[in-house]
Amino acid sequence: MHALRTAETVLFRLVSAVAQLLLVASAAAAFYQVIARFVLQSPADWTEVLTRALLIWTVLLGVALAFRHGAMISVELLRNSLRGRAQRLLQHALAAICVLFLAMLAWIGGQMTWRVRFQTVPSLDISISWIYLAIPVGATLAAIAVLARVAAGPDEPEPARNDAQG
Repeated sequence: MHALRTAETVLFRLVSAVAQLLLVASAAAAFYQVIARFVLQSPADWTEVLTRALLIWTVLLGVALAFRHGAMISVELLRNSLRGRAQRLLQHALAAICVLFLAMLAWIGGQMTWRVRFQTVPSLDISISWIYLAIPVGATLAAIAVLARVAAGPDEPEPARNDAQG
């Protein structure tokens, strides 16, 4: 169990680092777009598409991090009115619904990614499937996060955060 917990911690620290790097890269691409258009008077058509693609990946990785920190469907009034076993049952039911939804999202996202694998993004000259891949990857990581949160139990403290995570 300790090895799984360590692997999960390492995984989500890596996801956090990648999401942060993608966000910085997105901001840099958007900044370059403004400089190229208004200062250099030579707009770069690839920057908008790249910024959008990086933001899509950032959001879907961020969703996994949010789920790991317990920011999922919340039914506070009902949860607060329940105690003990009933409260745990509700939390497990909500987690099961989330995992089911995320598994369906990962499956459908995977199918979409496969279907568009031969289409390219003209301004970036890459397959659009690299952008669509964010859906199954993010949904799978979010499902893992929900399961890790449930496995950790209700009394688990917030996952360790370093200064870069905020």
